[in-house]
Amino acid sequence: MGSDEAQQSLLSESRDHSLLNEKSDLQRRRPHRGSTSDTEINLQDKNVVQNPSHLQSISATKLEAEFHFKPVFLCLAAYLGAGTLCFYFTSYQMKGIKTNRFLDAIYFCVVTMTTVGYGDLVPNSSFAKLLACIYVFTGMALVGLLLSKAADYIVEKQEVLLVRAINKGRKLGLAELSQEVENHRAKYKFMVAAATFIVLMIVGIIFLYFVENLDFVDAFYCVCATITTLGYGDESFSTTIGRTFAVFWILSSTICLAQFFAYLAELYAEGRQKSLAKMVLTRKLSPSDLEAADLDGDRVISAAEFIVYKLKEMGKISQEDISDMMESFRKLDQDQSGTLTEADLR
Repeated sequence: MGSDEAQQSLLSESRDHSLLNEKSDLQRRRPHRGSTSDTEINLQDKNVVQNPSHLQSISATKLEAEFHFKPVFLCLAAYLGAGTLCFYFTSYQMKGIKTNRFLDAIYFCVVTMTTVGYGDLVPNSSFAKLLACIYVFTGMALVGLLLSKAADYIVEKQEVLLVRAINKGRKLGLAELSQEVENHRAKYKFMVAAATFIVLMIVGIIFLYFVENLDFVDAFYCVCATITTLGYGDESFSTTIGRTFAVFWILSSTICLAQFFAYLAELYAEGRQKSLAKMVLTRKLSPSDLEAADLDGDRVISAAEFIVYKLKEMGKISQEDISDMMESFRKLDQDQSGTLTEADLR
């Protein structure tokens, strides 16, 4: 048997299994004596659709299974705690604008780990400089690996709320809402990140203007220099209240900007991928295309061969992937029949 027959057999088995699963699911949901009726089940389904907490979990189900905030908070607390203690006891080896000894230590930790580096507090000894070098590398790893993933998780959780707000006039069911989020995931992630970024910028400008007594241009300039981690240092947070605010604001705003550009790149890549897919699916086939799509060499193109060829042309799979899958299939096909049965699996 050829690879075409093997692929068609696999597709047929997949459809058979899906039909069996649907049948068993319907049998499980049939009401027995003393059990819930069909009407009650439908009412329960309707309540589930209208439950905001359930809707909110649609877009984050995959991430929720593999991501938890507790380890992130523990790592961040341990990192900031250790850094604060180190720089607290070496505060006499630091120079610059000082306020509260403990607050300056944690403020220096946040400014260092986010690579803002204003220069209003700097190490003034060899030991303090080496300590800052170690701290900045570990901080960059923490921000890149853990905090960025936490931010991505939060954005994923807010996608459904955004979709519901945009489609407020329409009554979207659970399936429709889930499909809408899935089809435009990159767009909604970008919109959430952009809105959060704008809010953080406005909050930072207002705080610097009213609390740090900077004029509007200087406040905007300081916010831009901070969020982009330029950190020129001519404008910074110099008061006790300002540095308390900066500990939280700098960390959230710098991560938000990084996620904003990541989602922008993802949105651009998705747009290019859709354009490529449209071009691939609409262009006319040539005899050379038919020859390339004929995997088993029988000069006839089946639906499975056509799908595989188009997926390869779109860049979703490569020839190496196809060869690896076919090799895996041949190893499972013990009787060399071109199909997989329970006997082959045993």
